[in-house]
Amino acid sequence: MYCLASSAFPSSSSHTTLLRNKLSPFLFRRNLTHQSLRLHRGNFQIRAMRAVIQRVSSSSVTVDGRIVSEIGPGLLVLIGIHESDTDADADYICRKVLNMRLFTNETTGRGWDQNVMQRGYGVLLVSQFTLYGFLKGNKPDFHVAMPPEKAKPFYASLVERFQRAYNPEAVKDGVFGAMMKVNLVNDGPVTMQLDSPQSSKNETKASTKS
Repeated sequence: MYCLASSAFPSSSSHTTLLRNKLSPFLFRRNLTHQSLRLHRGNFQIRAMRAVIQRVSSSSVTVDGRIVSEIGPGLLVLIGIHESDTDADADYICRKVLNMRLFTNETTGRGWDQNVMQRGYGVLLVSQFTLYGFLKGNKPDFHVAMPPEKAKPFYASLVERFQRAYNPEAVKDGVFGAMMKVNLVNDGPVTMQLDSPQSSKNETKASTKS
């Protein structure tokens, strides 16, 4: 008969310690990843003006059964204004939208070669705060959108920017705050989403805290 020393079998506490030591690097990496994700979500929340641009054959806005704006070929641009937006965001969106090469050059046949100004097409701007809607459960929340009393003059200044940069006759808009029916024929379809840069806002926020 053989007698085995008790040291041949580690105790339950020793086994637990050994297992914990083996797993600790994995647990550390997992916790670090979770912390990084939380920091990433906290530091990089969207703080930008947002535009959804659709290339259209035609588009119009109807309010109370009456067409208030319409264009033929061109761009329908839905604009979401964040509560922290400034003139710099408006400048960026205006410049980028007007210079996006979403149209074919009919002379050369080259696609994605010309912008809306080069083609002499129309631009229809529509304010849409729901672009900053977030679901809380099943209900949308719009608290990060700029409040209406502040957003109305800001949006009006954005429309003026587009008109000055391009052509007042070619740039149309809807009715701020109204219940609008937006009709469009998407050409392609082509739809782009554009957010203004957030780096300057993050730097401003950091300098304020320091």
